[in-house]
Amino acid sequence: MEVEIVSKKENTLLDRTEVRFKAVHPKEGTPNREDVRDKISSLVKAPKERVIVDAMDSEFGKTETVGYAKVYKTKEAAMKYEREQILVRNKLKEKVKAEKKAPAAAPPKAAKPAALSTEKPAEKPAEKPAEKHVEKHPEKHPEKHAEKAAEKKA
Repeated sequence: MEVEIVSKKENTLLDRTEVRFKAVHPKEGTPNREDVRDKISSLVKAPKERVIVDAMDSEFGKTETVGYAKVYKTKEAAMKYEREQILVRNKLKEKVKAEKKAPAAAPPKAAKPAALSTEKPAEKPAEKPAEKHVEKHPEKHPEKHAEKAAEKKA
């Protein structure tokens, strides 16, 4: 793998040099971040601990990777200005694992109301379908309607 610096820019406000690079890696996959940091640190003559590879991008089918790195004047400046996840990716800081919170206690379950009890309500005696038909259409069944009317009077 060969690394070539495409451009350099001094950023005095943040105590760093910003570097755009191109890595050519024929017959290899995308290079890992550590190898790129090693190559850039040797090219800019700075210790590896002050070099931070921010981004690397490879296109499918091409054997070159372009990226962006920052070379800080001091390690303290790097720790001060860099984002947490970038420091973790460059192995300058350990990933802090968040503590798991205990699950909240579930509220007590309310008693079931009587309407939702498992007992079945008393069933009504089912009407015969013929009786329903007779009540709805007395004109079609005058003799049965007369019997029903007599039963109700008695």
